[in-house]
Amino acid sequence: MTRTRGWDKHLPSRILGALPKRSWLKRLRTLGQDVLDALWRHIETRSDATRSRWHGTWVLDDSVVRQYSRTLELGGTWGRGQHKRVVDGIEGVLLLLGIGDGKLVVPVDLAGRRPHPNGPGRRCRTKLGGAQVMLAQSLAALRRRGLNLPAPLVVADSWCSDSQLMAHVAHTHQGTFLVQGKATYTFYLADGRKVKGADLVHPENAWPFRQSLNAPDCRYARLRAKSPPYGAVTVLIVDKPSADRFSLFCFATPLQATRLLRLWTRRHWIAQVFRTLQHLLATDACQVHSADAYYGHLVLRLMACFVLYYTTRVIYQGQVTMDELVFTLKHHWSSVDCQELELYGLS
Repeated sequence: MTRTRGWDKHLPSRILGALPKRSWLKRLRTLGQDVLDALWRHIETRSDATRSRWHGTWVLDDSVVRQYSRTLELGGTWGRGQHKRVVDGIEGVLLLLGIGDGKLVVPVDLAGRRPHPNGPGRRCRTKLGGAQVMLAQSLAALRRRGLNLPAPLVVADSWCSDSQLMAHVAHTHQGTFLVQGKATYTFYLADGRKVKGADLVHPENAWPFRQSLNAPDCRYARLRAKSPPYGAVTVLIVDKPSADRFSLFCFATPLQATRLLRLWTRRHWIAQVFRTLQHLLATDACQVHSADAYYGHLVLRLMACFVLYYTTRVIYQGQVTMDELVFTLKHHWSSVDCQELELYGLS
């Protein structure tokens, strides 16, 4: 609005840059912890059946926001799998917690990476190091609040399949880290066979598939295997008629395969919510020229999106999806009347 209504276009950057980056991130973490504190204390005294429907799923997701401003120190070139090439932008890692079936998503922490870690300023962490620190600090902060949370269940894409990170979650937090496998990974099955990740998902290979009870059109095969960097692992091969086969794996776990499949389904739902939220985050429209102001823009948008999403679910009792909400905001913004902001409806 400051660009189209004749106001000072530098005003948002000055306001957002008034607080340092650490202060903005502290506000985001405080919001997430306050919400989780209230939700958990509401359900911890309920029955086991009720608590089972409110399991928390920690999700790590990364994104490269296309930012063309060369003056912003966070801008650089990053490799992106979805683009199959290196792109200009700002790379960040977001830690979310999905409550229940995954449709209630709480932003917990955010970390941005500097493109030149050897240059001036503090040396930045890798994505894997940043993810480990964010998860550990969030769990420690919730424990300090007196929350007796169950062992964390973490899901992430294949970029997060690091043996040290998975071992950290398993040994330090007694949790389970479920990630998508890669075609280049090597596994040794219980019968001694050596297979590659590409062999696991090859359509001609016959595995002992079982029918999923929760999804009639989904089949899965559970294998016990060993991997040189990981040790004993549990591998799941998922076969759906309308999609390519894919594999999931985690450290050897007694959890049922259907439980692991539900975890991954929540990760898929949460990823959809995150992609939809990127429209409301308006990061490409951000015209600030300092790291503090950029963090302020992103944190305020994340907090506003969470409030909007949560209140919409409460008011409409979950009957309005986030896609429908964003569609309404995009296509009916011209009908909003607000004299204070000099907005006059066109339709």
